[in-house]
Amino acid sequence: MPTRSAVRPTTAGAPHPRHRPPYPPTSRRAVRGGPGIARLEARARLAGLLHPDLEKTVRTNFDLEDYETACFAAMKTVEVAVRDASGLDNSLVGVALMRKAFQPHQNGKPGGPLADAGAEGGEQEADSALFAGAMGRYKNPSSHRTVDFDNPIEAAQIIQFADLLLRQVDRAKDRNSS
Repeated sequence: MPTRSAVRPTTAGAPHPRHRPPYPPTSRRAVRGGPGIARLEARARLAGLLHPDLEKTVRTNFDLEDYETACFAAMKTVEVAVRDASGLDNSLVGVALMRKAFQPHQNGKPGGPLADAGAEGGEQEADSALFAGAMGRYKNPSSHRTVDFDNPIEAAQIIQFADLLLRQVDRAKDRNSS
């Protein structure tokens, strides 16, 4: 039977190792630990390989702690990849481009060039909303005004999100080429 001291914190406020959650600390706790801790956690989140289109510019800006530019560049890369993969005109940008590229197939009418005809209608709509939301929330604001990205962990998560979106664009290109 464990002794009473085995379940007490081992250091001031830190739970015993057996009682720690099996996941890394949340962003809020890391930020409370100070900016250095937050930067370390953010860099750890981006330690692996990013999509090749993100590696140079985005990682460089992130490492220079220019989080606004890194996030904008990541989402701009998604926008350019969607335009290239869909073949849509340069006059379409941001949310409108995403809606057109991922427009769901409905009632026998063809959808956008990147919409997955084999997916259920709700999933097609979700893809359209996901990409449009990413542009509306993370790219457009930085296009029109200065956005204060003071949380490196949030910036890392936005970059990871862009990485995921780029991989989905790659899958759509592969699907359309086969």
